[in-house]
Amino acid sequence: MRENGMTDMAIAQFKRLYEVWRNEEASSWIREDEVEPLVGVPSFHDVYETINHDKAVDAFAKTAFLKLNGGLGTSMGLDCAKSLLPMRRHKARQMRFIDIIIGQVLTARTRLGVELPLTLMNSFRTSNDTMKVLRANKKFHQEDIPLEIVQHQEPKISAETGLPVSFPANPELEWCPPGHGDLFSTIWESGLLDVLEEHGFKYLFISNSDNLGARPSRTLAQHFENTGAPFMIEVAKRTPADRKGGHIVRDKATGRLMLREMSQVHPNDKDDAQNIEKHPYFNTNSIWVRIDALKAKLSAYDGVLPLPVIRNKKTVDPTDPTSEPVIQLETAMGAAVTLFDGATCVCVDRMRFLPVKTTDDLFIMRSDRFHLTDQYEMEDGNYIFPDVHLDARYYKNIHDFDTRFPYGVPSLAAANSVDIEGDWTFGRDVILFGDARLPDTGEPSYVPNGEYVGPQGVEPDDWV
Repeated sequence: MRENGMTDMAIAQFKRLYEVWRNEEASSWIREDEVEPLVGVPSFHDVYETINHDKAVDAFAKTAFLKLNGGLGTSMGLDCAKSLLPMRRHKARQMRFIDIIIGQVLTARTRLGVELPLTLMNSFRTSNDTMKVLRANKKFHQEDIPLEIVQHQEPKISAETGLPVSFPANPELEWCPPGHGDLFSTIWESGLLDVLEEHGFKYLFISNSDNLGARPSRTLAQHFENTGAPFMIEVAKRTPADRKGGHIVRDKATGRLMLREMSQVHPNDKDDAQNIEKHPYFNTNSIWVRIDALKAKLSAYDGVLPLPVIRNKKTVDPTDPTSEPVIQLETAMGAAVTLFDGATCVCVDRMRFLPVKTTDDLFIMRSDRFHLTDQYEMEDGNYIFPDVHLDARYYKNIHDFDTRFPYGVPSLAAANSVDIEGDWTFGRDVILFGDARLPDTGEPSYVPNGEYVGPQGVEPDDWV
């Protein structure tokens, strides 16, 4: 790491992750009998009724905005920042994730008269391309607060030897980011908290760049201030689709909140952990933190918080499942909740949780289910979306996906679910309805312009 110019902070963090991985395997489990379910979390609607919305601008004016932007979107075959992926058009303009985020910030600044600085946590792979976009935007200006901090990188570990992996074909792939929990040591090393405090900011709102629902909110800023809590996580109600996601529990021994990822669930506890009645809330990975409290906590641990270590099993080339198996040692941002006395949660609607992790998600977000408003809000009627399954052989990669939807994705307004098997290319103005499905025909197939696709596939156009 030193030979490759890594800082002492990056090395100290990786050393801790590695030592925990090698020596404390049992500590990775968060057992069911050691925790209590989180219940009775106040909802956004309850909070909304208690807020003086004129006064809320004052709390919002003390809030800075940080977006995690280190992901390349390799799961969709991207080799650039996922935030540079085109999302949908707005008044004929093609809008990427980053354009919508900038629009949300500029709208809040203009409408509410707040400074709302935006900082991106980029990775070594996303920094250059993303910063070009920010600097090219003529309406976006920010002088005193850094536009980016760059997260650390660490070696991928060979699953067989426990040593740093070697991959001469592409040495850059020997490195990876240490998960979004790296945010804290990156913030500490960058001095961002000092700069924010010098400019009068008290709160930091942090969320993922691929979650366009996580907009700046004066209501939540005021609620966070009212709670007096040092740390607040936005959670949402789990549905069957969320059974395998990270969820919030309470540690019986300390009474503190904990984030439990599925990788930390013992095999004997899986049924309980995936019981959405017992554990009703999942982590949206949007957090609010008091800057002075975070600064004090980081100071106490010399910038490296003792977060649980996540062992992420991958291949050295994420696009080649036959390449050497590796371990990526990571931490989760939300896991820091357990370090703060008095940390709290707020339950938000799905309108604040609209992540795009796969092309299945992108299919919904690009569809007519959504309207991108002039305030850059992704708006839908009820935020209850069809269950979408696109054949990964033909749609997982973004280039393949775009090739098969040359006129944009079909209408989903009347669809309950979508199941596409095989290689289908779609004409313009196709409408999916009910439990729409297309079977694998064994050869490339085409849905003509204006056709309806439902439970029986493409509707026949002949009279009975």
